[in-house]
Amino acid sequence: MIRFEHKRMAARTFTLETLPGTFAICRVDANAGVPDWASGAVVSITRTSDELSVVCLQDNVPENITSESGWRCLRVAGPLDFSMVGVIASLTGILATANISLFVISTFGTDYLLVKQADLEAAVESLTAAGHVVSP
Repeated sequence: MIRFEHKRMAARTFTLETLPGTFAICRVDANAGVPDWASGAVVSITRTSDELSVVCLQDNVPENITSESGWRCLRVAGPLDFSMVGVIASLTGILATANISLFVISTFGTDYLLVKQADLEAAVESLTAAGHVVSP
């Protein structure tokens, strides 16, 4: 019989920064090159066999591109060590409890949470109530 011991993770608080601008999440053909309009201070490019996903400022996205616009971005202050466990689970759990949909981007140094503009205030209030610090 194998026994697993569950160790409760100590509650961590994080500092998040609300980034300027409104973002779009775009879908481009899987075989397309990285588009020139995918630029700005925060850009995420993810390629799979099904699609090329681009996250960037919505003002950069041409009208003919399939996209979901109106997202705001919260950056977790980093860098975060790769050995840290539960960062995304902690933050997304709070937002899920508040019924806030989100899109997550992870990078080498930190994580980004995108929430719809209409949900930004509620997201900040929920995260702050849970002990996190969110700067405007």
